[in-house]
Amino acid sequence: MNTTPPAATTDITTPWAVLHAALTKKRTVRARYHDRLRVLCPHTLGWKNGRPKVLAYQTAIIGNTPTHDPRGWRSLFVDEIHDAIISDDCWESANNYNHDNNGIDTISAAIP
Repeated sequence: MNTTPPAATTDITTPWAVLHAALTKKRTVRARYHDRLRVLCPHTLGWKNGRPKVLAYQTAIIGNTPTHDPRGWRSLFVDEIHDAIISDDCWESANNYNHDNNGIDTISAAIP
């Protein structure tokens, strides 16, 4: 497993740093992605085709009530995440988590 991120990390310092800190401490993140405020539990952080990506377990969407259960795995591009902050929401996972099967080419950090 290659754990060295490409040099472009300086372009995503804030969201990347928030997600990395939350992942290493098993803390949740509240962040806006595609205009929806989400509660995310980051599990794997890395790169897909040269773009920063996070695999997170989403526990909620805040605001308009979704028509479906918002809980589940989400693979999100970090450069499309805005307003990321570490929150005090309950950190969660799912039994089917596998850090080797995550849609990320180069892993920088992951929950074992």
